[in-house]
Amino acid sequence: MTARKAPKYVRLSGEERRAQLVTAGLACMARGGIQEFTVDRICEEAGVSRGLVIHHFGSMNALLAAVYASMYLGSTRLPGPPAPGQTRLAALLEAFFAPEIFNPGAFTIWLTLWGQISINDDLRAEHRVQYSGYLADVTSAIAEAAVANGREVEAEPLARVLICLIDGLGIQHCIEPETMPAETALAACRQLLQPHLGVF
Repeated sequence: MTARKAPKYVRLSGEERRAQLVTAGLACMARGGIQEFTVDRICEEAGVSRGLVIHHFGSMNALLAAVYASMYLGSTRLPGPPAPGQTRLAALLEAFFAPEIFNPGAFTIWLTLWGQISINDDLRAEHRVQYSGYLADVTSAIAEAAVANGREVEAEPLARVLICLIDGLGIQHCIEPETMPAETALAACRQLLQPHLGVF
């Protein structure tokens, strides 16, 4: 029987090591849900020793919260400024339904994380922080589009409904991608918004 080799140590900064562990955590979760989100699996994925998770995060719950923050930041922020002539709201919607974000694998991770919020205090606290920023961003984008078209809207309630719609569309895409392609999902969001905002 061949002895298992210890992970080869590569020196990284603290920030780089945390990012490495978050990426490994995401990979494990995508592969097998919360059951794969263990110290052993994550460290094997990252090629590091077990002690580094606790050293850099203090607990597995803190790593889980960091994974959640990473998903939010990667999925709900514009990668750059809108194209010339494009409103921020239109740019946000296009970004939400880009292939690297709107895909079954990503929503498998989201569903795993959402399922832990009600039983994990650290994750619940992180959700409140991330959702608050997401809601504020979508609300301001809706408000900007309304002003540009001379419309009056209650931007925050409309933003909440839009976010719920996006989540629901993502779940449907996760279950049956062929029935909810990105183009159909984007059109559904526009159908929700245009009666309130006009063309944007």
